[in-house]
Amino acid sequence: MLLKSFITYLTHEKRYSQHTITSYQTDLDQFEEYINITFDLNFLEVKHIHLRSYMVDLMEKKVSEQTINRKISTLRSFYKFLHRSGKIDQNPTVLIKAPKIPKRLPVFVDSQKMDQLLDSEHYFNESFSSVRDHLVIELLFGTGMRLTELLQLKDTDIDIYSGTIKVLGKRNKERIIPVNKQLINQVNTYIELKKLQNFNNNLPILIVTNTGAAAYPKLIYRIVTSYLNHVSTNEKKSPHVLRHSYATSLLNAGADLNAIKELLGHASLAATQVYTHNSIERLKTIYKQAHPKA
Repeated sequence: MLLKSFITYLTHEKRYSQHTITSYQTDLDQFEEYINITFDLNFLEVKHIHLRSYMVDLMEKKVSEQTINRKISTLRSFYKFLHRSGKIDQNPTVLIKAPKIPKRLPVFVDSQKMDQLLDSEHYFNESFSSVRDHLVIELLFGTGMRLTELLQLKDTDIDIYSGTIKVLGKRNKERIIPVNKQLINQVNTYIELKKLQNFNNNLPILIVTNTGAAAYPKLIYRIVTSYLNHVSTNEKKSPHVLRHSYATSLLNAGADLNAIKELLGHASLAATQVYTHNSIERLKTIYKQAHPKA
C-alpha cells in the first residue's frame, strides 16, 4: 500500500515518465525483498544501519557505483515521501552517503563516421523497415533526443513548415528542436510509406514496428547497435551514444553551451558542461598530431 501510494505520487504529482517510474518500482521491490529476507522487516521499520547493510551487499555483488547511487536516490525519494506523509518519524536515508562515482567522458561517435553511415546507400534500402531504421538513426543523431522522447513522438509533432520537432521531455517539459530540410523530407517519406503498409491499427505514434505497433526500447537499441557496428569500434553502442554524439558535434562546430543545453533539454548547465571535456581531449589530440613541439 505504501509503495502504491508512492508510485501514484510519482505518476500524478511529479509527472515522471513511465520509464522512470518502472525504475523506481524495480529498485524498491528489490530493496523490500532484501530487508524481508535479511532482517524480516518492512519499509517502516528500516533504520540507517539496514540501508548501509544493503549498500554493502550491492558492493559485494559488484554492482556499479552509478547503479548504487540510483538506488540510493530512489530510497531517499521514497523515505522523504513517507516522512512528509507522517508515516515515519525519522528519515533513515539522512545519514547515508552515496559512493563517489569516477568521472567518465561521454562515449560518442565522430560526426564524419556518422555522415559516412547515414549518407551511404550500402546500409539502407527502400523497404519499410530500412526506411524506419534510417529515420531512427537520423532523428537520434540529428536532434539529440532521448530514447523515451523518440518513442513518444507523434506524426503531428513534426512541423514541416517551420522545420522543427516538438519533443516532450522529462517531467512533461516541452521543447522545440530545429532540424534540417533533409530530415523533414525523410520524415515525410517515412510517414507516406507507413500509410501504404495498411496497418490494422492506425496509431498516431511516429516510430512503429513492422506490424504497426508502437516501437519499444529494445527495438530501438537493436536498430542503433546494428548500424553503429558498421562505423564504430566503441564497446558502448546505444541511443544515448547518439545523443552524446549530437552534443559533441555541436560543441566542436562552435555552438554556444547554453544553446546546447536548451536543445538537449537539460535542467542545468552542469549537465551540459561534461561535453566540454570531450572537446578539450580532441584539441589535445590535434595538438599532439600537428604541433612540432608536442
